[in-house]
Amino acid sequence: MAGQESSGGKKMEELEEWRLYEAYNELHGLAQEFDTPFDAPALLVVGHQTDGKSALVEALMGFQFNHVGGGTKTRRPITLHMKYNPECDTPLCHLLSDSDPSVSHEKSLQEIQVYIEAENMRLEKETCQFSAKEIIIRIEYKYCPNLTIIDTPGLVAPAPSRKNRSLQAQARAVESLVRTKMQHREFIILCLEDCNDWSNATTRRVVMQIDPEISRTVVVSTKLDTKIPQFARASDVEVFLSPPASTLDGFMLGDSPFFTSIPSGRVGFGPESVFRSNDEFKQAISSREVEDLLALEEKLGRALSKKERSRIGVTNLRLFLEELLLKRYMDSVPSIIPLLEKEYRNSTRKLSELDQQLSSLNEAKLKEKGRTFHDLFLTKLSLLLKGTVIAPPEKFGETLQDERVNGGAFIGSDGLQFPHKLIPNAGMRLYGGAQYHRAMAEFRFVVGGIKCPPITREEIVNACGVEDIHDGTNYSRTACVIAVAKARDTFEPFLHQLGCRLSYILKRLLPIAVYLLQKEGEYLSGHDVFLRRVADAFNNFAESTEKSCREKCMEDLVSTTRYVTWSLHNKNRAGLRQFLDSFGGSEQSSIIGNDSNMSTQTTETRLADLLDSTLWNRRLAPSSERIVYALVQQIFHGIREYFLASTELKFNCFLLMPVVDKLPAMLREDLESAFEDDLDNVFDITNLRHSVVQDKRQTEIELKRVQKLKEKFRYIHEQLNSQQAKFGQ
Repeated sequence: MAGQESSGGKKMEELEEWRLYEAYNELHGLAQEFDTPFDAPALLVVGHQTDGKSALVEALMGFQFNHVGGGTKTRRPITLHMKYNPECDTPLCHLLSDSDPSVSHEKSLQEIQVYIEAENMRLEKETCQFSAKEIIIRIEYKYCPNLTIIDTPGLVAPAPSRKNRSLQAQARAVESLVRTKMQHREFIILCLEDCNDWSNATTRRVVMQIDPEISRTVVVSTKLDTKIPQFARASDVEVFLSPPASTLDGFMLGDSPFFTSIPSGRVGFGPESVFRSNDEFKQAISSREVEDLLALEEKLGRALSKKERSRIGVTNLRLFLEELLLKRYMDSVPSIIPLLEKEYRNSTRKLSELDQQLSSLNEAKLKEKGRTFHDLFLTKLSLLLKGTVIAPPEKFGETLQDERVNGGAFIGSDGLQFPHKLIPNAGMRLYGGAQYHRAMAEFRFVVGGIKCPPITREEIVNACGVEDIHDGTNYSRTACVIAVAKARDTFEPFLHQLGCRLSYILKRLLPIAVYLLQKEGEYLSGHDVFLRRVADAFNNFAESTEKSCREKCMEDLVSTTRYVTWSLHNKNRAGLRQFLDSFGGSEQSSIIGNDSNMSTQTTETRLADLLDSTLWNRRLAPSSERIVYALVQQIFHGIREYFLASTELKFNCFLLMPVVDKLPAMLREDLESAFEDDLDNVFDITNLRHSVVQDKRQTEIELKRVQKLKEKFRYIHEQLNSQQAKFGQ
């Protein structure tokens, strides 16, 4: 009777453990599927490509299934929910669906192997050759431990040469994926090292970046059978089996490393297969453990202690990991229940919101939403132009240097830029009206400082030409021809650059306005088609308005460089008169001479000589060159001043102001027209309703699964408490 009671008690204990493992397997699947933050303990296997990672996982499971060999054979993490079942003589495997992880399909080992190999080959051909999405397999087998193991892609250590750039990029991608997985604090890290000198921390280097004290890490030295023959002295073996604390810093799980050997060879019936069944594979593992123990004792010249023996072989590692994971499971049960309660409340609230969203998908409510969003959007645009600090400058602001890179710089014909440090507020991160004002100020600085380009003697002679009624030279006309050509070539590029820059600044208002609406909960989430329409309308308005404004400015530039009006173009008459007076005096002196006897020459003679040297003589004297140069300077500067004033005024009136007084009417007209013509497509009602229904269905599934898990963990918690109370008595 006592034996029967003992047997019955053991079966009840095994049943409770099964329930515990099953609950945690479901919890892990739920966390993966719905991206919920449940701390489901699991073993995360980390190692380099040649460390025998996948082979060790197979040995722990008691059967072979993975794509094992040289190179990268694991491109997606493989999660194995293993459960010991003495009634399963062959592994019973279920592969969880990638598209719907709540659905699983029973697969043979060969089918799972084919699937994993196909996934590896598919990813190998893609740009990103690795995926963080786990392949999840549930397994029951008579040799399986009660463990959840996650096998990660093998780390790579490529040579640092240029020809290995592709492999270096692959190494970075793998390390990033593995580091992300290790950041889950509930995972126990199984750190594999293939070395006979513990000072070489190849895998530990990566692991200790996440777990610096290796306090949640089990260190495993693989391929023990290949290392034993390498030791020449017993002392070397002693140090290898029990490394000093200075070599293995930290507080690793189990206090010392484990040592394993996995027999090489695959299970199958082909000529290349070594084992005919998984039973043979399992027996070979046990035989290898015995051989390793004997070989170690022979090298040491003594018998191994009980503690040393407990660290040798896959069997001991498996027992240690099972006990460790079981303890973690039991310790985590009380903290899991409140998390499930919270997730249940979140799912219930989300379901209620989805029901409300479905009820609001009617024409009247959608139109009201659209009009409200229209008004709020315009309010934010106006606020950004007038000035605000609500949007963070570090996220949305731009320095002048950033603005030049993204929106274009003001560059003259010499290809040089105005030093940005000389512009007020150049280093500040601005947006909205402040950024618009700074850009206009830079335009004034740059264009206002432009000097008339150099004039060559050839240009003057070519500009003289021949009049239609006489063959004399008209230097005033020559100066006009040169000045307007220089001005047109100089200022027209700046007009296009200003339009491009200010258009860019206005378009930047859109994402900032959206941010403000999101921050205040006024954004139309889920209505992407409608929001794209508003964004397109705004951007089109900014582009067309800038183009229209630029064309108006271009008309001004064309008119002021087509016909010279002296009252407009010659702003500094006093300066020009002073220059010509001094020049005229020196010219007369050069013509008449300094001889006092010539003082009686008549005014008519002096005039004739002056005309002879300018109007009738085609030889370009210094005096004529200076006259043309002075006139060109005056005309050019007059055009520059007019161009600056008219351009700034027009951009303010015909680009900035329309955002305030024309954009609202244009957007409203576009909106109402869309409401009348094609409301369904504006809000994409059919697809949106389908999407909401899908979300609702998924949330209902999640809610049911959370409720079921909550009941399971509550039951387990009650059983653990009753057992503790029984032992306490």
